[in-house]
Amino acid sequence: MTPKIINRVKELRTARGWTQEQLADAVGVSRQSINSIERERYVPSLELALTFARVFGCPTDEIFTLNSESTIGGTQEAQE
Repeated sequence: MTPKIINRVKELRTARGWTQEQLADAVGVSRQSINSIERERYVPSLELALTFARVFGCPTDEIFTLNSESTIGGTQEAQE
């Protein structure tokens, strides 16, 4: 199965009391881009992911997680 990237952008943004517009300004994208990322409709570029890490003050792997399901021995297991 195709890996899926799960993100904590909305969680981190709201914990800081920021609007989507404020975060968009901080990372240099549109509010619509932030909305799409938070709804997991869009996966940000590496450059943008690193910018989120700088703005939130945490490593990228605390913001973005690769989650995939693979078949091993006939059973499906979720991997992070």
